[in-house]
Amino acid sequence: MPDRHGEDTGAVTIAAVATVFTKIINGELPGRFVWSDDQVVAFLSINPLGPGHVLVVPREEVDQWLDAPDGLFDHVLTVAKAIGSVIRDTFSPPRVALMIAGFEVPHLHVHVHPAWGLEAFDFSQADSDPDAGEMDRHAESIRAGLRAAGHGSAVPDA
Repeated sequence: MPDRHGEDTGAVTIAAVATVFTKIINGELPGRFVWSDDQVVAFLSINPLGPGHVLVVPREEVDQWLDAPDGLFDHVLTVAKAIGSVIRDTFSPPRVALMIAGFEVPHLHVHVHPAWGLEAFDFSQADSDPDAGEMDRHAESIRAGLRAAGHGSAVPDA
C-alpha cells in the first residue's frame, strides 16, 4: 500500500467487516424485529434468557457503550425502557432486566428481558434452541404492546 508520498510500504489494508448485528439490520440475516427507527432497531435474541428477550441495537456500529454519542445512547435507553414496559405488561415478571455485556458481538446492544430471579442474568442459562413459533408469538405480542403504547410509527410489520 502506498504511503502519503506514493511509495509502496508493503502494508495491507483490511476492509472492515460488518458485525452480525449490522447484517441483521441490513436484512442479510433474519431477525424478529419489534422496533425500527432511523437510529435504533430492536429484535428478539436468538438465545433468549426468557420469553421476549430483546436486543436494542443502534444502527451505527459502536463497539463499547462508553464510546456511543450521548444522544444515541440516550435514545437506545429510551427505546429499551419502552420495550421493557411492554415486556413487564406482557409477561408479568417481578423484574425486567437491562444488561449491557458486549462480549458476544463488538456492536453496542442492550439486553431487555423478563427476570424471575438472578439466573436471568446468567448467559449459560440461555435457550440455545428456542421454539420458532413461540418466538414469533413473543415478537408479535411485543409489537402489539408497543403499538398500543403509542409507538406504532417505530413498530415494523412482522
